[in-house]
Amino acid sequence: MDQEEGSTTVDNIVTQFNTYEDFLDSQITTLDLYYLEDEDLARQLVELGYRGTGEVVKREDFEARKAAIEIARLAERTQKKTLTSAGKDLHDNFLKALAVREEHNRSGTSVIFIRDRNSHGQEVSGYIDYAHRLKIEDFEVYFSGKKRLLPRPTDMSFYNWDSHVAVWNSTPNYQVIADNPEGLLFKYKRDRKILNVDPKAQPGDNSTRTPIQTELYIQAVIFDHVSRRKT
Repeated sequence: MDQEEGSTTVDNIVTQFNTYEDFLDSQITTLDLYYLEDEDLARQLVELGYRGTGEVVKREDFEARKAAIEIARLAERTQKKTLTSAGKDLHDNFLKALAVREEHNRSGTSVIFIRDRNSHGQEVSGYIDYAHRLKIEDFEVYFSGKKRLLPRPTDMSFYNWDSHVAVWNSTPNYQVIADNPEGLLFKYKRDRKILNVDPKAQPGDNSTRTPIQTELYIQAVIFDHVSRRKT
């Protein structure tokens, strides 16, 4: 048996049996147990290759391959779970911009500004910590077009233009500075850099401001910050 055939045989056995003991038991016959009168001894003889009805597989080979297959399975599941935008047919520029930034924002720092009308017809606007939102909710509904991403009173900032309700909240990534006379500021907690969201000002060190032409919202802007601090 060559190496490739041997690997295939081990893979088939590892897939079929949960434990090495289960594999050994499958090689033991009723007659073996009748004459040996000891299940452990019968297993040992199969493991050594003296008894059994099938292939001889060493315990270390079985367990090593079992672990490798499990690691590969978990890695594949994690990768599929990570990017909810993968494979989606995205037509609007806003959703395309979110998709481009999704992987980075699994540990990243983008801030989304949205202004539009809510389900009650009220005009609302606010700043959203993209990385934080990705952690606390499933973006599948947004990338699939089932729902529109809108600011909430629990986001970094929220303003209802009809009721004049204004709310600010710091997030795990950003500290909100709402009492600045020149306007709202956000401090990124990791490198303590200031993000200025005033369209007439520079966004700040290592930050960029990108207006998005979109048919989904009255206005959408994405601020990207690149942290220079080592983690």
